Amino acid sequence: MAQPVSPPPVRRFGSTEHLATEAVAAYVDGELRMSAHLRASAHLAACPECCAEVDAQRQARSALRQADPVTMPAALLGLLTDIPQHQSLDDVPPDSAGLGIHGRPWLRRRRH
Repeated sequence: MAQPVSPPPVRRFGSTEHLATEAVAAYVDGELRMSAHLRASAHLAACPECCAEVDAQRQARSALRQADPVTMPAALLGLLTDIPQHQSLDDVPPDSAGLGIHGRPWLRRRRH
């Protein structure tokens, strides 16, 4: 008889842990929930490493906001426009479509 699988324990942020990169970005962008923001703020008050990460993220955010818009070269736009939108799988050999033999991925031939 199979043993029931219990869900993994919920991992809580510990004040001695450093903030994850995603948490730093969310903190700078004001995207954290209030409770997470307060925990991160308390951690930042005691952690110079994470404060440096937050400062770097703020500088990067500011630089991106001040940057010129990104434009696509006309030649690249032309090349991308020439790419076919759809290709019939009837025109593609099964192995090159990633489907394996007879359309079954588990039957792919091995190359020696």
